[in-house]
Amino acid sequence: MSKDKFLFNQITIIGVGLIGGSLGMAVKKNRLAKKVVGFARKKKTMRQALKSKAIDKGTLNLKEAVKDADLIVLATPAQTIIELAFKIAKLAKKDCIVTDVGSSKLRIVSSLEKILPKNMKFIGAHPLAGSEKKGVEFSCADIFKKSLCILTPTSKTKKDAFDKVKKLWAGVGACVKTLSPSEHDRVLAYISHLPHIIAFSLIQSIPDEFLELSPRGLKDMTRIASSDPILWRDIFSSNKTQVLDAVGDFASSLEKFVKLVGSNDTAKLTKILSAIKNKRDKLE
Repeated sequence: MSKDKFLFNQITIIGVGLIGGSLGMAVKKNRLAKKVVGFARKKKTMRQALKSKAIDKGTLNLKEAVKDADLIVLATPAQTIIELAFKIAKLAKKDCIVTDVGSSKLRIVSSLEKILPKNMKFIGAHPLAGSEKKGVEFSCADIFKKSLCILTPTSKTKKDAFDKVKKLWAGVGACVKTLSPSEHDRVLAYISHLPHIIAFSLIQSIPDEFLELSPRGLKDMTRIASSDPILWRDIFSSNKTQVLDAVGDFASSLEKFVKLVGSNDTAKLTKILSAIKNKRDKLE
């Protein structure tokens, strides 16, 4: 993108937390928009977003935030995204593009395609970046570099909207992949939602008095258990069927593992552990 030509004139980010704030920083750093406007419900959040230079302008007024936006990014928990869509449908320019960063997609995409007027273009997105931290103070302009962003178009998605949102994520350094909303939710249930459930459950199962002796391995494995409870409550609720399927498969695998350990068949246990190690090593 040349310095005199922007992908968007104004991007409005609704929810300037970790991901919303990081996106604002990345957009500004890579000159993808002439102006980045942020909306938040708390003055403290807005002040921090401005101080961090995540946005050019901040407001607590939703109408003011979206009125001139060419692109609106909904960067809030899943249920809030749907609630905001009803308001945006009445306040935003009718030709603007709307996208989101939600971690579950089928419920969000199907809802927003019904809520938003036909001349308002929507494309679902999910950047697989971030951390267990919460808040704009942890934002980083380079958080999306070499990360993955999944777009979830449907038969109702307008090509020009898809192309521009794809350029946005590629412009901040992400590798863009495309899945249907249902495919996205099935895959993410295994590679993201299930690991969070395991981390939450593992911490819950350990007696409090043992935690002070925890080794680095436990801390590494359960880092994501420090994630935002509201965010993950909405993810589990909005992708309930796929999450329960993934948990069921994990429970079956765990049951087999328990039986194997109890069998005292060390040769078979070594073989299984070696196969698992080889599978894990392919992630590096």
